[in-house]
Amino acid sequence: MSRRESAFDKVLDRSLVGGYTNLGYLLRRLGSHDDPAPGSLAGRRALVTGAGTGLGEATALGLARLGATVHLVGRTTERVGPAIERIRARLEKEGGAPPHLVAEACDVSDLRDVRRFARDIEERLAEDASSLDVLVHNAGTLPAARETSADGHELTLATHVLGPVLMTELLRPALRRSEAGARVVLVSSGGMYAQPLPLDDPEYLAGTYRGATAYARSKRIQVELTPVLAERLAGDGVAVHAMHPGWADTPGVATSLPVFRLLTRPLLRTGRQGADTVVWLAATEPPPPAGLFWHDRVPRPTSYRSATAAGDEERQAMWEWVRAALPELG
Repeated sequence: MSRRESAFDKVLDRSLVGGYTNLGYLLRRLGSHDDPAPGSLAGRRALVTGAGTGLGEATALGLARLGATVHLVGRTTERVGPAIERIRARLEKEGGAPPHLVAEACDVSDLRDVRRFARDIEERLAEDASSLDVLVHNAGTLPAARETSADGHELTLATHVLGPVLMTELLRPALRRSEAGARVVLVSSGGMYAQPLPLDDPEYLAGTYRGATAYARSKRIQVELTPVLAERLAGDGVAVHAMHPGWADTPGVATSLPVFRLLTRPLLRTGRQGADTVVWLAATEPPPPAGLFWHDRVPRPTSYRSATAAGDEERQAMWEWVRAALPELG
């Protein structure tokens, strides 16, 4: 598949049902020959947050299938233990080599816990000069009512923006040691297309709180900060990407959007289909260009309406707000 959006692909993407469902995935995969090579991540190390179920588990499976050592991160190690067993059983059934999987605990919304976790894993990796080659920020939340994190930040903002940015910053030494050039992937959402960058109210303090809106706003921030992060880490040899998986049938969708799932279930993607672009971004060669927003292995526009488009000044202003919230960014 070309890495440029064809006319047919553009029609699929704009139609939503044609592009975001399993139909779009299957149509785009017809005749495709750009899958990562078997064993392409052998000897490399990956870390996936929110890896206990759904897209995170599917991503961990895909990376392990390509030979990576995978650290599966959940709020507790018990939350990822069953996923590890399912992945091992799946790869054993496929006849692959026994995977090297590591259970990790970190609440990504809790900045103190992110600091503790990043310090711990960096110390462990530094002992034998190991690197971190792939970092996938997949942990997500969609609260029904406004909640705050342990640090007092709105929960979706803390989970999708502040925690991932802080973790990436603190893991830069391990990412920098990657001889192959590390890759960071932010798992976003096509729902962000409905929202502009919330510069005037990042914490969602004004108006009537809606979980789906908060989710989309935080995902918009993720996507708009991707080129800023890509530029920041380029000197370390680290590429930063954002992507959205389309409409995938995950436990999170079942819990947070039951009516949507009921109406669309026959068209929802499997976890593997939703995670496909994450695994591709992590492993494909030559490396994809950094700082872009991907869906089904093709870079997509970040906005389709002028009302939601952000310019460089708006992105920089959002970055300055994040910097003020995270002293480690300097």
